[in-house]
Amino acid sequence: MTVPYFTLQWRGDAATGALWLIDQTKLPEAYEELCCTTAEIVFEAIRSLRVRGAPAIGVAAAYGVLTGTQALRSSPPDLFRQKLRSVAEYLASSRPTAVNLFWALDRMTGFADRQPSSLTSAELHDRLLVEAKAIDDEDKAMCLAIGHHGSLLLEDGMSVLTHCNAGGLATAGDGTALSVIFAAVRAGKKIHVFADETRPLLQGARLTAWELMKRQIPVTVICDNMAAQVMKEGRVHCVVTGADRIAANGDAANKIGTYGVAVLAKYHGVPFYVAAPSSTFDLSLADGSGIPIEQRKDEEIAESFGKRTVPRGVSVYNPAFDVTPASLIDALITEKGVVRNPTKESVAKHFV
Repeated sequence: MTVPYFTLQWRGDAATGALWLIDQTKLPEAYEELCCTTAEIVFEAIRSLRVRGAPAIGVAAAYGVLTGTQALRSSPPDLFRQKLRSVAEYLASSRPTAVNLFWALDRMTGFADRQPSSLTSAELHDRLLVEAKAIDDEDKAMCLAIGHHGSLLLEDGMSVLTHCNAGGLATAGDGTALSVIFAAVRAGKKIHVFADETRPLLQGARLTAWELMKRQIPVTVICDNMAAQVMKEGRVHCVVTGADRIAANGDAANKIGTYGVAVLAKYHGVPFYVAAPSSTFDLSLADGSGIPIEQRKDEEIAESFGKRTVPRGVSVYNPAFDVTPASLIDALITEKGVVRNPTKESVAKHFV
């Protein structure tokens, strides 16, 4: 199965190259690439959801460190390292929930700290590009592994419900939730997908449906409030979503509405799976109550896609994520394998 698009990539060398990514706010009507030559452009791309999905945000941030320090290749090493840390702190403030963002930035700064002090700024900058590309390549490999493990849970002829977008557009590779579907299809299984539209920004309708169509996988878009009826009719055989942060006990934060889908799945006896790489786990948090929930602008609901649908003066509440308790999750799918009925103990054992 040939992938007919890319999500993000570094083009060129460390000295003159740049991060290129799909502007996902333009999909599905237009396919436009954005060239990110500064940390400020990368920050805006993350904040405005031009690039989104926890793994993709992490990879973009790693390359963002390169763009933010590119102009200092001839500067004294101490100044370069100081700027590197400030760029990482700046990029870390772009979004609060996706832990991959902080993981990737910590990895880049930690890598720099371990390099010899005798290196010139240019030499260190060159090595940082190698590290960022390693993060990129590892994400691609993790997506393939997640897909392999998860595909074993799917049977020929299944219909799978997804929420939001956790495909190639959310990662550097094949995605997390959608990688499970892609791998199953590559194995010869016939899979049909129901894609929740995912209010208020319609990532399911705009992005998931676009990806599946590009790969010629049958997909039906439904409104979020149709999920219960579709399950009741027996049309959904399992649910697979991604995650932006997973606590030590298996509680998983994902796009707002995921928690509701999990409750519906439990009631209707539909297996609920969460697919995510190891970098999405935050084992410093005992449970999901400590996961920060991003609050986004009122306009995303009140003036969705340019048309006002809420009377002026009416208050709007717009959390971007919710947390699904581990008790509602039948399995976590990672590049290491499958954790069934996740608990603190089983998650810890999975990462030994």
